[in-house]
This record gives sequence, C-alpha cells and structure tokens, in this order.
Amino acid sequence: MGKQNWKPGNMVYPLPAVLVSCGHTPEEYNLITIAWTGTICSDPPMCYISVRPGRHSYDIIKRTGEFVINLTTEEMANVTDWCGVRSGRDYDKFKETGLTPAEAWVVKCPIVEEAPVSIECRVTEIKPLGSHDMFMAEVVNVIADDRFIDPETDAFSLIRSKPIAYSHGHYYSLGKEIGRFGYSVMKPKTKKRLARKGKKPASGKN
Repeated sequence: MGKQNWKPGNMVYPLPAVLVSCGHTPEEYNLITIAWTGTICSDPPMCYISVRPGRHSYDIIKRTGEFVINLTTEEMANVTDWCGVRSGRDYDKFKETGLTPAEAWVVKCPIVEEAPVSIECRVTEIKPLGSHDMFMAEVVNVIADDRFIDPETDAFSLIRSKPIAYSHGHYYSLGKEIGRFGYSVMKPKTKKRLARKGKKPASGKN
C-alpha cells in the first residue's frame, strides 16, 4: 500500500454545509452557503465563517457585524446548494427558495425558520487570509427547533433532523453512530447502564 504527495490544498473533510443569513432589513436579507466554518473556542463560545470578499454577503456582514449560522438537513439539501451557486445580487434567496426568514432573539439578522439550529453570531474580528477573509465571531444565542427536543428528557437530538455534510464537492447524509465521546475509556458498568437506557456507547462488540 502506497502514499501519494499532492500539492497543498484544503482536504479537511467532511464539513458542515450551513446557510448563513445576514442583513438588518428585509430588503437586504440574504443567504449564503458556507462550508468553511467551525468552532474556535468554547468559553466564550466562538465560531467562524470564511467568505470571499467578492461574495454579496461579504459587505453585508462586514457592515452589520452580525450573521446567523443555520444548520441544514437532508430536506434542505437542494436549497442549500442553490444558495451557494446563486448570488443575492440577482435573487431574493428567501423568496426563490421558499425558506422563511424569522426574527432572531439577539441579532438583527433573520434566522432560517426551517433550520434545526440557528446560531446567532456577532463579529469580533475579521482576518484577511488570501482568497477568503475569516469572520471570527462570538456566539450570542442559539435557537433550537422544538421538533427535535424530547419532551420527557428535554434533550436535543440533532441527528433526528438528518443533518448533511459537505465533502470535496459533494453533499452527504450522516451515517450510523459508531460511538459517543469518551467511549474508548468508558467503564463496563457505564456501558451497561447506557445500553439499558437504549443508548449506544460504541459500535461492534461493545
């Protein structure tokens, strides 16, 4: 079995395919599909999106200093892709896709009503990097859809929403669970307790 050397490139996959909403007035509301996004800090909670300066949303986010990361689902896959290949300069993306702009709790940008999770963000720093600028932001509020909250346990199950991921030009649904955080060092008694509750500590023989 051999290995190949390739020229430097972005091969950190898979990534979430999210819809970022921006704008402070209905006339400028826009959606942009982003895969260059992720967590950068837990306390305070911070995340980032990287946007090309030529994108329509770039100037809106830079001017307002706010955006919302809306997680997407299998049901939203088609509109997620469409928002990535069409420009807000030419289309009202909410109108064209049928997605619903709803009021956020903290920021003035809209959330996407159909998203299972909407993460309200306030920009703290913009870092020019080259092809993209990184918008580093503090998470100021998270909105979760009641449809995916267990009324008995009050636990949120994102996997029930059937989230999608982006990998090297393709969209994918997520596969089966193979374990949970810490399962490799979990004590047998804990595994049995989780099994009795119907939770999977790991796959295979565990």
